[in-house]
Amino acid sequence: MATDLPPDLRPMLESGLEGLALDPSHAPRLLAYLALLLRWNAAYNLTAIRDPLEMVTKHLLDSLAMHTYVDSLVDVGGALADLGTGAGLPGIPLALVKPGLRVTLVESAGKKARFMRQAIRELGLADVRVAESRIETLDEPGAYAAITARALATLPLIIELGGHLLSDDGVLLAMKGTYPADEVAQLPAGWTLRESHPLTVPGLQAERHLVVVGRG
Repeated sequence: MATDLPPDLRPMLESGLEGLALDPSHAPRLLAYLALLLRWNAAYNLTAIRDPLEMVTKHLLDSLAMHTYVDSLVDVGGALADLGTGAGLPGIPLALVKPGLRVTLVESAGKKARFMRQAIRELGLADVRVAESRIETLDEPGAYAAITARALATLPLIIELGGHLLSDDGVLLAMKGTYPADEVAQLPAGWTLRESHPLTVPGLQAERHLVVVGRG
């Protein structure tokens, strides 16, 4: 499936995976996902980024920069809900490099949900499912040990839309650019900042942070 991609993509991705302390042997399946995304993107406009080299950095490696923070979910069998996931980012790349990670991809747009179902089938992701739903109407209260969101909304709005999905001790793993001090200050009552971690994305100069929010 990855034969349609430029030949320099694989070494670039392998180098990025090594930079994130991930096994470069994950590269073929990640590139298979990318090839499928490129094909669907031509017809369905799933993502604004269309250059394959840019997709490696801004889609795959950017999604994977938070990978160490889902290890505890794998260890205890906890589930992750990826809210407003679009074409499956970061949920599908995370699932590809973390076997056993249970992921629900929450997306209301039908064409994006159809793409993700196809990707799940082709990539054999048995622990990944699509919930074709608006976040706030997904009727799975307390079902998740963690929720994540990438470039979706402010922290208060993410909590407003998806906080009901978290178990009592569950956490929001929010992927942000610069540290969102104003958003942290506006967290709703009963929610608090647990941790904040600067992230390094190989090949990307922009700031990235993982912000962890839980019930106070």
